[in-house]
Amino acid sequence: MNKNRYLLCLLVCGLLLYYAAPRLDVFSEGLAGVFAISWLAFALIVIAGNLTALLYSPKNPAANIKTRGKMKEKKRARSF
Repeated sequence: MNKNRYLLCLLVCGLLLYYAAPRLDVFSEGLAGVFAISWLAFALIVIAGNLTALLYSPKNPAANIKTRGKMKEKKRARSF
């Protein structure tokens, strides 16, 4: 379920970049240039965060819970 959300966020961010990038003037002076650079920087941070979450999420969280429970049982059985 979370992977769908990450993919949706990536697509929406790509759409926003597609719409806004031609309209942002990075080389303008003053507040407009600062706004354009900061907007693009935040968009890249959003893309990096969602892509990282999408790529490095655990494959099967149910299996991880089962192995954690087995490890706790083994640890309890061996401790004196």
